[in-house]
Amino acid sequence: MSADKRYRLARWSKWVGRTIATIEAVFFLLFLVGGAIVDGGEPIEAAGATLFLLQIVAFYACILSWYRLGRASVMLILVSIGLGIHIGVCAGHNHFFAWTMIGLPYLVAGLLLLYSWRLSRETS
Repeated sequence: MSADKRYRLARWSKWVGRTIATIEAVFFLLFLVGGAIVDGGEPIEAAGATLFLLQIVAFYACILSWYRLGRASVMLILVSIGLGIHIGVCAGHNHFFAWTMIGLPYLVAGLLLLYSWRLSRETS
């Protein structure tokens, strides 16, 4: 593969990974905050707090992807694994479907960013 093609592929995968992760993180943060506001004064359960913490880490990884691509990609993959564990423990039914909706986009974004980081290290 030529260096120019490798550079374009690295740039494309970086932007797609950032876009997927940012859309997912912002959507679920707004979803969780909106759900907490609608619930009013009810206390927050441990499962909701854990989910919110994982989404904050994912959002931080999206910001970090502009500066440290390798670290951000590993963080997104770990968030995906953490969401899988959270869903396995806290969800009632259809664990795989729930993880597909919440955790899989982070895994795809993390793998794309990791691939882009590896390609960019090869070209330089």
